This record gives sequence, structure tokens and C-alpha cells, in this order.
Amino acid sequence: MNSTQLANRLGEVILNGRWIANTNIKDQIENLDYTIANKQVKSLNTIAILTQHIHYYVSGIKNVFISGNLEIRDKFSFDFPPITSQKQWKSFQNLFWKDTEELIQHISDLSDSELKNPFVDKKYGNYQRNIDGLIEHAYYHLGQIVLIKKMIESSYIT
Repeated sequence: MNSTQLANRLGEVILNGRWIANTNIKDQIENLDYTIANKQVKSLNTIAILTQHIHYYVSGIKNVFISGNLEIRDKFSFDFPPITSQKQWKSFQNLFWKDTEELIQHISDLSDSELKNPFVDKKYGNYQRNIDGLIEHAYYHLGQIVLIKKMIESSYIT
């Protein structure tokens, strides 16, 4: 797989795709009220937390392209202040879309040989492996978001 294909796959899961899941993250949350995004379903993460979690990794990997440093840590990947208004929710989404678009551009700019370069440190594998992992991780959480939305919607009907 080349860098353009990887960049397109990241765009598909987050911004505009329908091929794998017949939806994407943007479709699922763009018109969602922040109160629904924050609704707790049993012990599951909220939609707001899941989307911030995905963004955490998008932003962290984008930062590697900019600075060469991996500053994110898994242990902090669910630690976010609450989203308390629709304005704040939309602002977060706009940042998420912007960071995703910028990361897509960075990925597109990689040569095939650069995809094979170590990602910060050999222990993390290469760029291709990390970008693939980000895409798979986003699809995993997209599935959770879809299911949580269905659970919330069904609770309003009954």
C-alpha cells in the first residue's frame, strides 16, 4: 500500500468514506447534540470521549510529522475535560476535522521508502504500521460510536 492509499483510508474512516462501514465518524457525530454525545450508557465510554480519544491519536501522530517527537501516551488517551456546550462540541469537531485533513496531507507526502522508516523509534515499528494501526483503531471506535448511538436512540423510544 502506498502513502496516497493510506491517506485516503484515513479520510474514509474519519471524514467521508462509506466503503467499509457504510458510514464514517464525521457522519455519525457532525449533527449530534452535545448532550447525546455526553450521554452515559451503562459503563461504556461516551461518544464524546471516544471521539476525543480518536482525535488524541490523530493529533499525536500529526505532531510526529511536524516535530519528530511522539508526545502522546496511552495512559492519557481517555483523559479529557467534559464538553459542556454545543459550541464547545462543534469547536472540538472542527479541530478534529482540521487535524485529520492535515495528517492526511502529511501521509500523502510520504514516499514509499519513507513509509518503511522507523516511526520515531524502531520499537514502534514503521510509519506504515502506525498509520494502519490508526486507521484500524478509528474503525474499532467508529463501531462503538454507532452502537452507542443506537442504544441511546432505542432508549428514547421505549
